[in-house]
Amino acid sequence: MLKKRLGVIGLGQRSVAMLKLLADVADFEIFAVCDVFADRVESAQRLVLEKTGHTPLGFLSADELIAREDIDVVFIFAAWEAHIPLVIKCMQAGKITAVEVGGAYSADECRRLVRTYEQTGSPVMMLENCCYGRREMMIYNMAKAGLFGSIVHCDGGYCHDLRDEIASGEKIRHYRLRNYAARCCDNYPTHELGPIAKLLDINRGNRFLTLSSFASGAHGMREYALSRGEGRTEYMQGDIITTVITCARGQTIKLTLDTTLPRSSTRMYAVHGTRGVYEEQTDSFYFENNPEHTKMCRENDWRAQWGNARDYEAEYDHPMWKEFIKAKGGARGSHGGMDRLMIDDFARCVRENRPFPIDVYDMASWMCVSALSEQSIAAGGAPVPFPDFTDGKWILPR
Repeated sequence: MLKKRLGVIGLGQRSVAMLKLLADVADFEIFAVCDVFADRVESAQRLVLEKTGHTPLGFLSADELIAREDIDVVFIFAAWEAHIPLVIKCMQAGKITAVEVGGAYSADECRRLVRTYEQTGSPVMMLENCCYGRREMMIYNMAKAGLFGSIVHCDGGYCHDLRDEIASGEKIRHYRLRNYAARCCDNYPTHELGPIAKLLDINRGNRFLTLSSFASGAHGMREYALSRGEGRTEYMQGDIITTVITCARGQTIKLTLDTTLPRSSTRMYAVHGTRGVYEEQTDSFYFENNPEHTKMCRENDWRAQWGNARDYEAEYDHPMWKEFIKAKGGARGSHGGMDRLMIDDFARCVRENRPFPIDVYDMASWMCVSALSEQSIAAGGAPVPFPDFTDGKWILPR
């Protein structure tokens, strides 16, 4: 089979790691790279040359790259606000498209995204790597096996100290700065919403109904910048954004964005069911049918069970992870290996002409959280209805 020729748009920090992974995919040839900054284009060309032995074409215009008829697949790692417009252009040009995560700026642009897909049929996959996390995939297996009973609530979030990256935004040319300066919303919702949506069958027999979001004050970035005597000191983005989503089948979801205060990194993943619970921060399960769990909980000594999720790996690890660990001798690659699994799965779908596991309806539903949360926060946390991007098709499993 002839290799698919790739075009890569956006060559910042995330793209560097992904280019290294893409260079190892036998089905792909990195044919062209693009960024608005010439030095990034040149750096990416050198990286690809070092990894593959050939130098890709370089572009400063995304439109020029997309217009090339000799490019089959486009990967988009550009700034958040460019994601949906670029995906729409790629679909209109008949490209297979993969796009990095981020939030949407309006529900209308999410609707345009879906309409364009339905008009063109050009396949799109959102690169939500957390859907390929080892724990997330193991918990999915366990939930489908009934270990949690009926799932009634999930927690998740993106909790990661990004103050240095944001404060240095002008120097390092990072788009986060302008987002934090100008908006207040859950600007990065798809960690951990993606795995939760998969677990709850969103757009496949279930859907999001309403969303309410609340913002704390915006003090973290100001104090951080003042303490260092550099960078912008005024920001719109609240330090902690809390979002609650209701679902058609009765579940609730709580998302937390916490990126401008000192803290350790966590996705705060938790699954609450009628028979048990999982909590990421202690990496532990509690099941009511396990006498040892019940005993320790009664004796207020649950700390002894922290980390017990490892005990379930042999039976419930996802087959993709079992194969990956066996082949690689352990979890390797960026983000512990989930990036590698995600890229391999994308390549497999392209090679076998299979539907992508994270499609345009998922992308619209997950990205839309940013726009809806901004609307709800501005209204004092009032609930806002969630658009049905499937136009009623969500009710049918697929």
